[in-house]
Amino acid sequence: MERYELEAAIEGILFAAGEPVPIKRLADALEVSVKEAEAAAERIGSRLSYERRGIRITKLDKLWQMTSAPELGDTIRAVLEERKPPPMSRAALEVLSLVAYYQPITRADIERIRGVESCATVARLIEKGLIAESGRLDVPGKPYLYKTTPHFLRAFGLTSLDDLPNPEDSEIEGQLSIEQPQLSSEDAGSDVQEGRAGGEDF
Repeated sequence: MERYELEAAIEGILFAAGEPVPIKRLADALEVSVKEAEAAAERIGSRLSYERRGIRITKLDKLWQMTSAPELGDTIRAVLEERKPPPMSRAALEVLSLVAYYQPITRADIERIRGVESCATVARLIEKGLIAESGRLDVPGKPYLYKTTPHFLRAFGLTSLDDLPNPEDSEIEGQLSIEQPQLSSEDAGSDVQEGRAGGEDF
């Protein structure tokens, strides 16, 4: 497959998918190596960014997705008549930080570290797609383990968990370097909502 054909195919697939696609699935479908598919996706992403286009090709660990340009978020929300989501509560940031840095982690461990019951916060983070169940811990009771999702990476502008700041550099609620998640247009208005500081609501 010619270089321009490969890039066009990847761009078309990501546009039609509307969600993150594993790079291996792209490579297998296009009958090229993972390395070739990755390089083609990176070229597309670099070109779109350089040309300041309204769309981007975003890497989320081993997944790739087509998204709107982050700097156009407010404009897109205004056109779609969607309200800008409020920032996350301190409780949500604490739980999300713990999951991000210590995953996979149980709810009991989250509550032990925070010193407060966290069932509702965990449930809302799951509902918003920022964390997910990741099997069960092999101990009596077999509690669920939790991990972050590709949506978490996209929402906070990360390409992989390696991009997380050093947890020793800041306090737990600041570890994600968050002011406002960088949501794509389809996510606008769907972020977790602000609630009481240190409480269980968003």
